[in-house]
Amino acid sequence: MSNYSTVLSTSSKIIKKYHLCDYCLGRLFTKQLHLSSNKLLGKKLKNGYDSNLSCYICKNLFDNLDHFLKLMIDSSFDYTFRTFSIGTIIKPSIVDRDDALKSEFKLRGIDGIKSNITKELGKLFSKKTKKIVNYDDPEIIFTVNLKEHSCNLRSKPIVISGRYTKSKRGYSQKQKSCENCSGKGCRTCNFHGISEFNSIEGVISKLIFKKFGGTTTKFTWIGGEDKSSLVLGSGRPFIVKLQNPSKRKTKLSDYVSDYVSIFNLKIVDDSPKTPLKFSSLVTIKISTDSKFDSRCLKKLKNLKNYPIIVSEKSGKSYEKKIFDINYKKTSDQIILVKIRVEGGLPIKRFVIGNDITPNVSETIGTNCIADEFDFLEIVVNDNN
Repeated sequence: MSNYSTVLSTSSKIIKKYHLCDYCLGRLFTKQLHLSSNKLLGKKLKNGYDSNLSCYICKNLFDNLDHFLKLMIDSSFDYTFRTFSIGTIIKPSIVDRDDALKSEFKLRGIDGIKSNITKELGKLFSKKTKKIVNYDDPEIIFTVNLKEHSCNLRSKPIVISGRYTKSKRGYSQKQKSCENCSGKGCRTCNFHGISEFNSIEGVISKLIFKKFGGTTTKFTWIGGEDKSSLVLGSGRPFIVKLQNPSKRKTKLSDYVSDYVSIFNLKIVDDSPKTPLKFSSLVTIKISTDSKFDSRCLKKLKNLKNYPIIVSEKSGKSYEKKIFDINYKKTSDQIILVKIRVEGGLPIKRFVIGNDITPNVSETIGTNCIADEFDFLEIVVNDNN
């Protein structure tokens, strides 16, 4: 008996016992016959037979896919994208009936009903919108719930790099999280995770939300500064991942306010997997409650290229290096120190001597405080 004759015989037995729609009947045999259209094969196998009964397996779900297509179109109306993928949620009873029928007629190696529904929805959406199905790296992911008649959409994050300078003191680098949701995103903060925009992070986030839409931002900072610090020169680099953007491409221009400038904005492939290595040129205004001894100040030069050991409360320690150090005495109790240092050295602790060895206070033999420190330059190592 030929392959088609076997299929015809089995499908006749199924039709006599169960009413199936063209999609569900055809799906049971398309792989066996190396065909692509379930619907056309199902119609052929029925040979004109029809019934007013609903499909035993899907309950005529395939006839109502336009309803779910509309949900997909409506939910993605405000999004710009080129590629998409779909996941579906269907009633377990549909899968149970499909499995039971395949088991009864000893049918093997057949696509499941759920994957078939997903595939058909993808074809409908692609035909209607001219978007491309891509399950490897989609820009938009739909989750269509056929049980609850709902559609959820997630947009692939985009990653943006840039630099900023801060020309006035008194502004924090990081923004406090929304008190209601602790940064997760809720209705109170418009799902941004932050409810105010009065920091460097807040200003950058607000600019990115305006350009791309989206919900929350997650920053990778290349070092940090105090609220009282300035960031000058070519600025501090940063990388930010934006969740659920509605736009993926837009013109990125510089932004300047009275205290922060944001520039060199560009979309990059991904956030760094490991911390970036960098160095900073920093000026530190250091004061003491006694007097600075000029002879002792010369010892600061000994810190150049000497390993600085930083101990943390957790018990861990790490090493940093000062590549260059100069100082200028402006009064008996104030000096200005300029250092080029490996990124990640806590400046205030380095001056005071809090669990850092060697440190400024220890080196010159007097208790010191960092009144303020400013960043003149931040350089990311090319060999990261």
